[in-house]
Amino acid sequence: MTFFRDMPRRWTRLGAVAILCSALVSGGGTVSERPSVDPTAIDRTPAELSVALGRLAEPIVREILDALLVPGAVVYVRTPDAYWQRAFGSRILGQNDPVLVEDFFRVGSTTKTMVGTVALQLVGEGRLALDESVSRYRAGVPNGDDITIADLLNMRSGLFSYNENPSFAAIMDDDPGRVWKPEALLRIGFASEPYSAPGTEFRYSNTNTILLAAVLEQVTGQDIGSLLTHRIFRPLDLTKTSYPEPGEATLPSPSPRGYLYGTNTSALSSVVLPSAQVAAARTGDLAPTDVTNLDPSWIGAAGGVISTAQDLATYVRALVGSDELIGPELQRERLTSAAPLDRRDPAGIRYGLGLESFGPMLGHDGAIPGFQTFMGYDPDTGITIVVLCTLRDGPAGGRPANEIAYGLVRALIAE
Repeated sequence: MTFFRDMPRRWTRLGAVAILCSALVSGGGTVSERPSVDPTAIDRTPAELSVALGRLAEPIVREILDALLVPGAVVYVRTPDAYWQRAFGSRILGQNDPVLVEDFFRVGSTTKTMVGTVALQLVGEGRLALDESVSRYRAGVPNGDDITIADLLNMRSGLFSYNENPSFAAIMDDDPGRVWKPEALLRIGFASEPYSAPGTEFRYSNTNTILLAAVLEQVTGQDIGSLLTHRIFRPLDLTKTSYPEPGEATLPSPSPRGYLYGTNTSALSSVVLPSAQVAAARTGDLAPTDVTNLDPSWIGAAGGVISTAQDLATYVRALVGSDELIGPELQRERLTSAAPLDRRDPAGIRYGLGLESFGPMLGHDGAIPGFQTFMGYDPDTGITIVVLCTLRDGPAGGRPANEIAYGLVRALIAE
């Protein structure tokens, strides 16, 4: 059964969690061993419900952090009845410098939802149309006459993702301080054969969002950082969220370092290390590389934003749970485009107009060298989950923020 959806209306959602956690603590069971519900145990204060939520969530988080060797993380969970947030690990690998819940992280491709939101705002203002060809705004785009603004948003343009170019990956490894201009990124993306014809298949590509941002800048006459600041960060009072200028490679303080097993070049083949290196990582004989100061201009509008767990939680609730950013009609269209494939399966992902669904959660994830992020909001249950990690991939594979979020969704929402 699904705890929240199937309980009688007079029981709070977190009442069920409190009952579950109480049984686990007293009886030593596991989450999969679901106890019988005691109706007398539901009268809990918000503080008690939050404690119960933490007792449920923390073992899930710790198990994944330990399994994937994540140096540091912040996890935020809010339900209609309770709230839990906790930091884990150290800011600097091997040192006693604890991560704090207010720390700044690079949040990667969650940035794509912000760029997509600005695009939809301009659609609502009549300054852009989803069915317009990108060739109207830019010459030289492969298949540009047949690629629409919607294709850029929903990753169906077929354009090659510039960061999959081996020479580009090698420069990231050898010259992490290099400052990239968006035009240089687009030239790399356009120089390679497209993956497929426009509109024929989903294929995730950072080139889509870099190109979309260039279109937005052309339409408005403003740079993408200003557009995000004035149209999203300030209206939502996201005071801890920013878009770094090219060459601004240092994170604000306080912040953790970000780490990477392997290299950007090796990741083009596989993020999984050879078995001997995986074993060495587990014994501590192989440490990940500190890649914190890789200049974020390499990802730019496709993933450059810096934020905190609290700010991302505020943002994703506005992004999914209200129409304040783009209005009711476009919000319905956007949510429909990313409607969940299966509410029971958070690993079942569907990509819409700059928005992803992960089972019942709608939002986006982000994975860049050094950091991995998940933000999601379930409009049916009102549950928000944000996970920030200082490692993109475990040495044997696995995206930690996503895996943590999936575990929390299965415990709180899905069957």
